[in-house]
Amino acid sequence: MALHVPKAPGFAQMLKDGAKHYSGLEEAVFRNIQACKELAQTTRTAYGPNGMNKMVINHLEKLFVTNDAATILRELEVQHPAAKMIVMASHMQEQEVGDGTNFVLVFAGALLELAEELLRMGLSVSEVISIFPESGNFNVDNVRVCKILGCGLNSSMMLHGMVFKKETEGDITSVKDTKIAVFSCPFDCMVTETKGTVLIKNAEELMNFSKGEEDMMEAQVKSIADSGANVVVTGGKVADMALHYANKYKLMVVRLNSKWDLRRLCKTVGATALPRLTPPTPEEMGHCDSVYLSEVGDTQVVVFKHDKEDGAISTLVIRGSTDNLMDDIERAIDDGVNTFKVLVRDARLCPGAGATEIELAKHITSYGESCPGLEQYAIKKYAEAFEVLPRALAENSGVKGNELISKLYAAHHEGNKNSGFDIEGEGPVVRDMMEAGILDPYLVKHWGIKLATNAAITVLRVDQIIMAKPAGGPKAPKQQGHWDKDGWDEEPDKFDTHH
Repeated sequence: MALHVPKAPGFAQMLKDGAKHYSGLEEAVFRNIQACKELAQTTRTAYGPNGMNKMVINHLEKLFVTNDAATILRELEVQHPAAKMIVMASHMQEQEVGDGTNFVLVFAGALLELAEELLRMGLSVSEVISIFPESGNFNVDNVRVCKILGCGLNSSMMLHGMVFKKETEGDITSVKDTKIAVFSCPFDCMVTETKGTVLIKNAEELMNFSKGEEDMMEAQVKSIADSGANVVVTGGKVADMALHYANKYKLMVVRLNSKWDLRRLCKTVGATALPRLTPPTPEEMGHCDSVYLSEVGDTQVVVFKHDKEDGAISTLVIRGSTDNLMDDIERAIDDGVNTFKVLVRDARLCPGAGATEIELAKHITSYGESCPGLEQYAIKKYAEAFEVLPRALAENSGVKGNELISKLYAAHHEGNKNSGFDIEGEGPVVRDMMEAGILDPYLVKHWGIKLATNAAITVLRVDQIIMAKPAGGPKAPKQQGHWDKDGWDEEPDKFDTHH
């Protein structure tokens, strides 16, 4: 009989070899808190208008230079299960209100850091989480962004309609007062699957061979032109013969490869996408004031423009010196558009730049002082967590956080409840945010506090971590290319010794 080493008695006996488990305050709770604190610290330096950028290279080796917390988390692919809960709360904030993702991360990290202090003081987890408050129609897709390399950000512009980085297919490059026929099929004759062999005996038969097909194509294009359409947009390929007859009947042809672009264009011009090449009815055609080919920098673009604000979609044309800069500007526009969406749902606003957080901290602290017993410590720590947001704003602006917090508390105790951090002043300067016009949407704060608190409570509720052994063996090394391939003299890849 083969000898084997018996497993140690206890939990390990129930699990396969290679599985890990951690339990208790030191092994599970504090480990989880530490992971969440480190994640929050990563994005904390990117908080506020003076936040620093992060350079992230994702698993596809694509480079991102951004201070947008949602993008940083999306590309980092966080693996730690507790930190993932905070990331999920941040994603929920993005889905709910479209902004304030970094607020959730920083606030949840501060809550967990202060909860750790309470646990080390001797409070139990159940006491901490019972005191922490457990619950602490515009369409965004209607604003499109077209990024064109070159020039500077000040050359960006907005127009009512849509802009595509495309060229027109035919000779017609500009049409006024357009009627647009949209087809989701190729701009070509229907081709049958049946194959045949034709024996041609003389030149006349050769000339007449494709004449029937040409006549049919001309009849189709003529019927579209006769319906009143003067612009054809297709989602498939454009045949040379169809393009020839489109030029003959003065039809402008635009090809869009993306079905999403086709769908948005239909929404912009009020057209119906037809699945077959048939003459459109007046109800199926869209209307636009002008469609024209233009050149922005050295990039050819097709513009579908409404002179009035009656179009369903508007486009922002962003100019910039690098792709990374334009990507970051696009993310900033996305946050701004989502803020407008939030204000359509709930128009309430609250003072920004730390004013709301300090006022909340002041009221929660005064409530905590009126409570007897141990619960007052947890309430005061919850209030203290709000200080991390104005503190992060100050530190990212090169100002001492403690000086700013004390000045803000002094201003709020004097009754100036709208006082926040003046980011443009010299040092820790306090200013009335209502007068300065620096405001935050109420819903962003509401959902941010709620989601961050729920995420922190969820992490604190975990008292045991059980991890099965990962499936699969060690990763195979990269295969070297052929000896005659470019770069064959480079140093060969080494085996991964960590497995």
